[in-house]
Amino acid sequence: MSIANMVDIIDFLLHIDKYLDVFIQNYGSLVYLILFFVIFLETGFVLTPFLPGDSLLFVAGTFAGTGYLNLYLLLIIFSAAAILGDSVNYFIGNYFGEKVFLKFINTKYLEKTKTFYEKYGKKTIVLARFVPIVRTFAPFVAGVGKMRYPVFLWYNIIGGVVWVFLAVFAGYFFGQIPFVEQNLTIFVLLIIFLSFIPIIVEYLRQKKGSNKIR
Repeated sequence: MSIANMVDIIDFLLHIDKYLDVFIQNYGSLVYLILFFVIFLETGFVLTPFLPGDSLLFVAGTFAGTGYLNLYLLLIIFSAAAILGDSVNYFIGNYFGEKVFLKFINTKYLEKTKTFYEKYGKKTIVLARFVPIVRTFAPFVAGVGKMRYPVFLWYNIIGGVVWVFLAVFAGYFFGQIPFVEQNLTIFVLLIIFLSFIPIIVEYLRQKKGSNKIR
């Protein structure tokens, strides 16, 4: 594969949310597999947090609202991709993460990571879904921190399904509104901004609690 082809593939993945209509016309039903693949990569590997997540779910929901995509199929494939992606990320962190920590990072940070996930792991797995980049690293760190997989899986499923349903339905119901459609980029950025609110609220709540203890 030439460098030019690799660049085309990367560009394709990075901008699938912006040119989804073109992909639907060119690839037909195969677009569902492509959508699954992108969300799986975005959640499944710490090296791919740059791929579209919230924006892709919202735009896909918009096309479902216009009848170009099947809403129920989107909800299923996106939920499956999000859950499987996080699980793969967890096992990568669980298998390789500790070796990396022991080799490059002071072991006390590994212990702090384990302690953190014992105390806040459940909330982190759910809330991280709504924060770009953080959602890619959270399952990996959960694996590093040796969070019990049955517990991780349960909150992985909750977070993944809630994230997918909220974002897709937001696009489905609001993406067809003329003002939203004409300013889609702004609304996608707004969605990404709003995604940070849960983690900020949780951080402030924890900080307030720690201040009271003092």
